[in-house]
Amino acid sequence: MAGALAEVLGEVLVAPDGEEVAVAALAARGVSLVGLYFGCSLSGPCAQVGASLAAFYGRFRGEAAAGAGAQRLEIVFVSAEQEQQQWQEAVRAMPWLALPFADKRRKLKLWNKYRVSNIPSLIFIDASTGKVVCRNGLLVIRDDPEGLEFPWGPKPFSEVVAGPLLRNNGQSLDSTSLEGSHVGVYFSAHWCPPCRSLTRVLVESYRKIKEAGQKFEIVFVSADRSEDSFKQYFSEMPWLAVPYADEARRSRLNRLYGIQGIPTLIVLDAKGDVITRQGRVEVLNDTECREFPWHPKPVLELTDSNAVQLNEGPCLVLFVDSEDDGESEAAKQLIQPIAEKIIAKYKAKEEEVPLLFFVAGEDDMTDSLRDYTNLPEAAPLLTILDMSARAKYVMDVEEITPEIVEAFVSDFLADKLKPEPV
Repeated sequence: MAGALAEVLGEVLVAPDGEEVAVAALAARGVSLVGLYFGCSLSGPCAQVGASLAAFYGRFRGEAAAGAGAQRLEIVFVSAEQEQQQWQEAVRAMPWLALPFADKRRKLKLWNKYRVSNIPSLIFIDASTGKVVCRNGLLVIRDDPEGLEFPWGPKPFSEVVAGPLLRNNGQSLDSTSLEGSHVGVYFSAHWCPPCRSLTRVLVESYRKIKEAGQKFEIVFVSADRSEDSFKQYFSEMPWLAVPYADEARRSRLNRLYGIQGIPTLIVLDAKGDVITRQGRVEVLNDTECREFPWHPKPVLELTDSNAVQLNEGPCLVLFVDSEDDGESEAAKQLIQPIAEKIIAKYKAKEEEVPLLFFVAGEDDMTDSLRDYTNLPEAAPLLTILDMSARAKYVMDVEEITPEIVEAFVSDFLADKLKPEPV
């Protein structure tokens, strides 16, 4: 266990009293699950969550010690504090462990590794493997306050969605009707303007896919604030929905896919396995649905609709001169074998891919990105942009070769590159 956890957390953590605790010591204590708590003491929502989490932690650990005698759960605070004194005060007020303040590089790696886009956030990982067990731990402490479902591991979609589903005419169908179909799990709400915009496009996509004879269904998982809002919004949708009153099932689906923002469209194959979490981007980029069910491409052409992915973690972006016929396609072909190798490696380990891969031509959006990140005007220009860390890595050479790209990626993943500020 120590090896897997040390790879994620390092060798040493800090206790509330300031004492160092060896990560290897967690195994001796019987810890089987670690919650990575991303937060900041200066955040109001974090203060509220912190109090709830502390109560949950104390209750769970007390029951574990009184029962099997093994403290199976540990929490590790991954701080967003900028000042060491604030961090020290925050850690002293918490009953769990913390990543050392000085280990800022590891902190950023954890934010990127687990694609944390907002705080507070709680992600449970298996202590023996370091793999993600549950991406939305905050819903766990709300839905299972006694810890009866420990260790909160992922369940099959068919099990989590099981029960009646509605159509907007009041008809009810059992979730078994989804068997054998591709399924889009649509997390959305009427109060969210981007959701309403996507819904209008998605209605047309749904119609085209069904008319083409494809077995496809969408299940709406509402984040509306009232049943009346849900009904109004759902009246625009030709697909199925989890009943608004079934809050527990809606929450379990949010937990299953670690939803951190809406709109989100998760596309599943007929077995219930995830094809893509980027259904929103795919629908907007492929309005004719020619590429349904949207299996992920190793390398994407950067567009207005998929640029949001630049904020989800480190991205390799190769800027090219789009006025040169075939330049973008040639750039994709150059990067693709390297991207495929990285994707396969991390997929085999059942881990998130640490880089997304893009080719960017010349347009207003690309110009804005260059201006924002203060990149040189050169083309071709090989970069890695890490927006969450406000960092960039630049390889400005006359000719980009596969060997240069592969070495650049390898050095980045091995923490050998020096970042420049964005």
